[in-house]
Amino acid sequence: MQIQSSHRISPGDSVRDAMKQLNMLSGESMTLFVVDDDDKILGTVTDGDIRRSLIEGGELNDRVVKVMNSRFLFATGMGDISLKMTEGRKRRIELLPVIAEGRLVDMIDLRKTRAWLPVEAVLMAGGRGERLRPLTDELPKPLLPVAGKAIIDYNIEELEACGIRKIHVTVNYLGHLIRRHFADREGIAKVDCVEEPKRLGTFGSLAYVEGMETDDIIVMNSDLLSSIDFEALYIHHKKAGNDFTIAAVPYSVSVPFAIMRLQGQRVKSLEEKPTYNYFANGGVYIMRRELISRIPKGEYLDAPDFIMELIEAGNKVGSFHIDGTWVDIGSPDDYRLANELASRTMLS
Repeated sequence: MQIQSSHRISPGDSVRDAMKQLNMLSGESMTLFVVDDDDKILGTVTDGDIRRSLIEGGELNDRVVKVMNSRFLFATGMGDISLKMTEGRKRRIELLPVIAEGRLVDMIDLRKTRAWLPVEAVLMAGGRGERLRPLTDELPKPLLPVAGKAIIDYNIEELEACGIRKIHVTVNYLGHLIRRHFADREGIAKVDCVEEPKRLGTFGSLAYVEGMETDDIIVMNSDLLSSIDFEALYIHHKKAGNDFTIAAVPYSVSVPFAIMRLQGQRVKSLEEKPTYNYFANGGVYIMRRELISRIPKGEYLDAPDFIMELIEAGNKVGSFHIDGTWVDIGSPDDYRLANELASRTMLS
């Protein structure tokens, strides 16, 4: 994340300058980082620091280093961030600085970030949305508005809330519109669009995503409206020692007739209007990054085929059960349901 200039102040600036800058942050996290010309962080300044200084006789023309807190809480890397986030919340800190070699490299807004997952994410957004025509004739399905916001943005924001800072979006059909959507976006995560040279199925496009560095990656459809807990998914995946984990959705089939159990033509029993419970593929996965090397570049590959290849090769493929909301927006009825659910959530 780029460190916003509105949260930075130089050590030579005055307390008055700090007050003006904090005043302009109204509605945001009201914390300033005192940073020198070499990006070394010296301390933090809040309204409370200034108030205490003035009570003790300090003046508005004093340099800001006189009032700053030099014993501030900070994180130093991936393994440290989750623990420091927990401590920061206990201390009611809003912004947690991340420091490398004494330099401010990132800041985490604890009001907006629920977790910190060491993963990158890939959202698949290349489909044509055939069943939603004519809505998708001029607008790709991921950009269809749900309660006033593009479908894909719900997923991007959920991933950002889990501390994911690098998100890749694979595009094909009307891809230029998705590229334009993200071109000027300001957010916590860096979002880059990866062009499929042709329709490659749900997993074929992964072969074109470059520069991924994390050991595990989340891969998901971009047209879902879901309350999936990405942190719980990640923890389950790691604890189970899975190579590949599928988010599973409960699915029931009710038969409106009596079902006969037969032995040849002889009826052994009758089951009146039974309901069968299954788990369906929810279109959200977490996998070891190295598995992507098995995907041939330029060849069509759907998720079920890739998953079966992994199972047959002896890889450990597990499942994680989704509780709560899950809507795959594939039909007009699904789209109406997604709008109803999103509107209800926003109003509640």
